Amino acid sequence: MWFLYYDQYYLLLVVPMLILSLVAQIMVKSAFAKQSKVLSARGLTGEQAAARVLYHYGITDVRIERSPSGTLSDHYDPRSNVIRLSDGVYGSTSVAAIGIACHEAGHAAQHAQGYVPIKIRNAILPVCNIGSKLGLPLAIIGYFLGFEPLVSVGLLLYALIAVFQFATLPVEFNASKRAVNVIEETNMLGVEEIGGAKKVLTAAAMTYVTALLVSLANLLRFVIRFSSRRNR
Repeated sequence: MWFLYYDQYYLLLVVPMLILSLVAQIMVKSAFAKQSKVLSARGLTGEQAAARVLYHYGITDVRIERSPSGTLSDHYDPRSNVIRLSDGVYGSTSVAAIGIACHEAGHAAQHAQGYVPIKIRNAILPVCNIGSKLGLPLAIIGYFLGFEPLVSVGLLLYALIAVFQFATLPVEFNASKRAVNVIEETNMLGVEEIGGAKKVLTAAAMTYVTALLVSLANLLRFVIRFSSRRNR
C-alpha cells in the first residue's frame, strides 16, 4: 500500500485542495466569530428564529432542542424530526446564530415539502457509505491480484464519495436561500444584519464546495496512480 501515500500526485492534486479546504474552514469560523458579536436589533434568539421559519412553512411536528455538542454542530435530524442547535446558537441573539438556526430550519422545510435534491441525496447515502468503506480496499486487492475489473469496481465505488458531496451542494445552498428569504420576508434582521448572516452562510457553503474538490482530487490521484502502475 506504500504507493498510495505521499507521491507526486498527492502533492500536485490533493495538497492544494486540502489547503483550500483549510482556508474555507478558517473563513467560516472567522465569519461566525465576527457575526456572533453582532447582536440583532430585534433580539430574537436562534431558537425563536428557527421557530419562525417552521411557522412560515406551516411545519408543526419539528422540535427545536439545545445541543451540547459544540460550536457549529447545529443540524436537523430528519429521523427524529428535531433541529439541534448548539449553545452558541440556541439562546444567542447574534446575527450568526439567527442565520445558522434559520438554515437548519430550512432543511426541515426541505423534508416537509419533499425537496427533490434532498430525496436524491438520502436515497444514494447508503450506497455511498458502502463505497467510502469498500471502494479503495477493493481497488487495492484488485491491483495486487492483477484483476483490473476489481480495480475499476473499487474506483467506481470510491467515486460515490464525490457523487454524494456533489448531491449535497444544492441541498445546502437551497437551505441557506430559504433561510435568507424567510429572514427578509419576516423582518427578523435589518438590512445590514442580513448581510452579516449571508456572510456566515456563504462561508459555511464553501466548506462543502472544498470538500467536493478534495474528493475529486483524491479520486483523480488514485485513477492516475493505479493506471500508471498497470501500464508499466
